[in-house]
Amino acid sequence: MKTLVCGKGGSGKSTIAALLAKSMARRGYRVLVVDSDESNYGLHRQLGMELPDTLMNFFGGKKEMISKMMKAFPKGEQIKLFERKWGLDDIPEEYLGQKNSISLLAIGKIQDFGEGCACPMGALAKMFLDNLEVKEKEAVIVDTEAGIEHFGRGVEQGCDIILAVLDPTHESLQLSKKILEISQKINKDLYFVLNRVDDDSKEAMLRTRDKDRIAVAVPENKSIFMAGLAGEDIDEHIQEIENLVDLLEAKA
Repeated sequence: MKTLVCGKGGSGKSTIAALLAKSMARRGYRVLVVDSDESNYGLHRQLGMELPDTLMNFFGGKKEMISKMMKAFPKGEQIKLFERKWGLDDIPEEYLGQKNSISLLAIGKIQDFGEGCACPMGALAKMFLDNLEVKEKEAVIVDTEAGIEHFGRGVEQGCDIILAVLDPTHESLQLSKKILEISQKINKDLYFVLNRVDDDSKEAMLRTRDKDRIAVAVPENKSIFMAGLAGEDIDEHIQEIENLVDLLEAKA
C-alpha cells in the first residue's frame, strides 16, 4: 500500500510518517519513505539517516525538468521519464538513505535563492508514485509539504490511502474540511490522525469531525518533542501508531 501523509505546517506530519515507518518495519515490512516536501530538512534525522541525493538529480536536476515541462506543456504533451514500471529494487541505491529495512527517497530540495517554484518537484513526485508498483509486505509512506498544493499537482492519485494529521488548532480543523472535500472528489480513502492532543482537546476535536474518519488520537509525547528538537532518531513505541498500522493493514 502507498500511504500519503498530509496536513498543515507544524501538525507533525513527518513525525507520524517516521513513526509509521518504524512500526511497519518492526512488523516485517520493507518500507520506502518518500520525502516530497522540498523544504523539509528534518525527516531523515527522525529516521536516523543522512539526507540522500534527490531523485530530481537522477533525472538531470531541476533545470532539466523545467526545460522538459516548458517543451511539453505548450503542445499538450505529457513528460515521460519512465520507460517501464518501477519496483522498490529499481530505485538507484545512491539516491536512497537506508537503515535496516527502511529506505528514504527525497524527491527534491530547494537549495539556492531564486531557483524558482516547486512545480517540477510536484510533477516528479506524481510521476514517480503513479509509476511505482508495490509488492506484498512492502509499504510506501509519502510525507508531503504543508497545506494542499500537492492535491493540485495530483500527487495523491498514485496513492491508496490519505492520512491527514490534525493538531488542536482552528487552522488545522479548517484545512481538514478542504482535504475531505478533495479526497471525496478523487475517490480516495481518508482518515484523520489527531496529533499532540490531551483529553480536553481530543474531545473538542471529536465534536467537530466525523468520528468514523478519525483513525487515532496521538497524545503529546515529551520524548518525541525533545528528540525532534535535537534532530535525533525517533523510535518510540506508541500504541496509537500501532493501531494506525492495524488500520492500514486491514485496508490493504
